[in-house]
Amino acid sequence: MSGCVHQKSAISCSCTYPSCSRHGKCCECISFHRQSGEIPGCLFSPKAERTYDRSVEAFIRDRG
Repeated sequence: MSGCVHQKSAISCSCTYPSCSRHGKCCECISFHRQSGEIPGCLFSPKAERTYDRSVEAFIRDRG
């Protein structure tokens, strides 16, 4: 399998950022956040994801 499967991913995407152009596009999302030194929102708890703080520090606080 190559590339993202956007239709299937969009259904289960937990990102709540309303204007995200990468919603459900996991490959693009991971690449974007990795280049920014961040963690994708889907790896946070629902409560922490809604803060839109994608920093590594926020992830450690959330999962620590």
